[in-house]
Amino acid sequence: MRYFISDLFEQNHRCYGYRRIRSALGRLHIVLSGKVVRRLMKEEHLIVASTRRRRYGSYPGEISPAPENVINRDFQATAPNEKGLTDITEFQIPAGKVYLSPITGCFDGLVVSWPMGTRPDAGLVNSVLDAAIETIAHGNARPIVHPDRGARYRWPGWRSRVCDAKLIRSMSRKGCLPGNAACEGFFGRLKTELFYVRNWQSVTIEQFIEIVNSSIRWYNEKRIKISLGSLSPLEYELTSKSWTDRR
Repeated sequence: MRYFISDLFEQNHRCYGYRRIRSALGRLHIVLSGKVVRRLMKEEHLIVASTRRRRYGSYPGEISPAPENVINRDFQATAPNEKGLTDITEFQIPAGKVYLSPITGCFDGLVVSWPMGTRPDAGLVNSVLDAAIETIAHGNARPIVHPDRGARYRWPGWRSRVCDAKLIRSMSRKGCLPGNAACEGFFGRLKTELFYVRNWQSVTIEQFIEIVNSSIRWYNEKRIKISLGSLSPLEYELTSKSWTDRR
């Protein structure tokens, strides 16, 4: 049993606590109480890192009128592609700085698109929107796209893309971290589970980007979320779609 627990812990980037380990064991038809799993993990010294660091900020001041805060901290959605959250976060490794700009869905937390680059400029945020538009905008639906008040989301290129795709703009209030808390939560999990626990001394920027890409694909396809019934975001979305199709 200790082997199964240790193996699951290592397979999932050493970031599963006892609740997710217990759910993963359940998929193997191994039923243990949370108390037993927690004890065995403690005895095997399987400890999830919890380091926190300063977040990247991109707010330079008001440069154009801000849209209404349509989301207003309501990060729940009844279907995929209904609400999308976006922001930029910074990774600083010895080889240089790398910036990640994802769009995450409120329905299940699926990361819809996630370009990375070495500059937090308009090109980066425009590319995430371009990559996501075919997924989040289709038919007569008008999905909401919600960033913070960063300058990149106030420039003409971003605004025209949102308008052309018939998306609804929403924006957090200035200096209000809870206004985009679900996106910040994704950044926190990614950095805690991947970034802070590794030594990046000999890793190039290109290698780092590929590692993060691989980690986000794992996050979408395999990482268990207790709030989704111990399914990954993609599994939950496919299950929900299958259920809807049968109705």
